[in-house]
Amino acid sequence: MLIRNVRPWGTAAADVRVLDGRIAELLPHDPAAQAPLESSPDPMTSPGEDRIDGRGRLLLPAFSDVHVHLDSTRIGLPFRPHTGGPGVWTMVMNDRANWRDAEVPLPERVAGTLERMIAHGTTRVRSYAQVDADCGLERFEAVIAAKERFAGHADVQVIAFPQAGLLREPGSVEVLDAALSAGADVVGGIDPCQLDRDPARHLDLVFGLAEKHQVEVDIHLHEPGELGVFSTELVMERTRALGMQGKVTMSHAYSLGSVSDATSRRLIDGFAELDIALATVAPAAAGQLSLVDLAESGVRVGLGEDGQRDYWSPYGNCDLLDRTWQLAFTRGFRRDELIEHCLAIATIGGASIMGDGSPRLTGVADRPGLAVGDRADLVLVDGETPTSAVMDRGADRTVLHDGRVVAEGLRLIG
Repeated sequence: MLIRNVRPWGTAAADVRVLDGRIAELLPHDPAAQAPLESSPDPMTSPGEDRIDGRGRLLLPAFSDVHVHLDSTRIGLPFRPHTGGPGVWTMVMNDRANWRDAEVPLPERVAGTLERMIAHGTTRVRSYAQVDADCGLERFEAVIAAKERFAGHADVQVIAFPQAGLLREPGSVEVLDAALSAGADVVGGIDPCQLDRDPARHLDLVFGLAEKHQVEVDIHLHEPGELGVFSTELVMERTRALGMQGKVTMSHAYSLGSVSDATSRRLIDGFAELDIALATVAPAAAGQLSLVDLAESGVRVGLGEDGQRDYWSPYGNCDLLDRTWQLAFTRGFRRDELIEHCLAIATIGGASIMGDGSPRLTGVADRPGLAVGDRADLVLVDGETPTSAVMDRGADRTVLHDGRVVAEGLRLIG
């Protein structure tokens, strides 16, 4: 495939050749070689090679959503009043009381949401699938079905997630184990102190299952201040003891910067040493660890949309470019370099968490993912600059997965 007249990360116009799903060549764009006569062979195109007219659009790595709950989505359904209450357990019970009664079956809701995410430019997805004493594997199986249905359009990893904890309800550990045996890619945990109130036992179960099934770990952490720091230190201890460097992600963790500067520095250094990644959903919360400090320390950070207009929240629209705007806005970023860093987090930052061999961000000015040899998971989007694309969030998008066009103009192809 030849992608003509695009601006990688907003730089000068280029022509990009893709071969076997990877970027094979980047050349300065030659306007004189454009639009050959139908009867004349294109001097820049090999026989049988497809062409995309970039029309001067930006070329970016495709988006990577590394924190989404596909199994609780209400995307495409009528808006409903928010009925959730305060606290994680109250929200879990609200979801439990309503998710089966939605207007269309769960598999259809999950597939429709994933389809819309891909159409907007997300080709890497790490989704939670709730498993508990109430739903068993029903929600997990709906996410697995969507993963298989769109296997040619996106890479999907599934997190078997005990949203209701592991110790409050009999059978929780067994159903989590069953989901991992059925093919989950990651084992989840949640608020070891506040929800299960036995952090050592909770984390021993999670890491024990990770060791048994040889999968990665993702810990939901909503806990505040010192409590969140304590749970994080327990996660770090187990990561080190089990040699799981590079295989653990802390999700949310939005209070870890609220205790003291010294504690924040110690946690960031620990994450860097153990290669523990962070996944954020861009909350408007004070006390978060600095994205700049995390980047300069080499800590992997990814972005996700969390719930998609579900029983937890009315937010979410399947567009990670929109959530990139939210990340920049909630962090108070105005400089182009920092807003573009949010775009790098939403693309290659998440890809590095999913472990597909993508390059890692080395600092706030790093713009990887579009070099020769990089995977051709790409999105073309209208915009004068990467920052303007974040501000305007245009609809003129072309999405490629493994070097093949999978969406055009916010609609799936194939």
